[in-house]
Amino acid sequence: MPMKNPPHPGLSVRHDCLEPLRLTVTEAARWLGVSRKQLSELVNCRSGISPEMAIRLDKAFGGGADTWYRLQSAYDLAQAMKRSDQIDVKRIPSPALARDRDATASQR
Repeated sequence: MPMKNPPHPGLSVRHDCLEPLRLTVTEAARWLGVSRKQLSELVNCRSGISPEMAIRLDKAFGGGADTWYRLQSAYDLAQAMKRSDQIDVKRIPSPALARDRDATASQR
């Protein structure tokens, strides 16, 4: 069952990876092969985990690239669900319902 309000995955990077190893953002960025700014934006919840960053995190800290990417996906979906009432879309009827509707209309 998905979490209703999962934390931003940058917090996991900070609390589960950097802090236990006592790595600064600058040091971790060097290990990951990314800019300090890029990693800082992630751990400060201003950017997300891209597929490439998921691979980098897996190579540096483990956990699986798919897991890192799923954390981001779960967060993104939860954020979108908070705004779902702003998305004005009606369900498309199934072909069977459309046939029934057409048959009923032709009998009139």
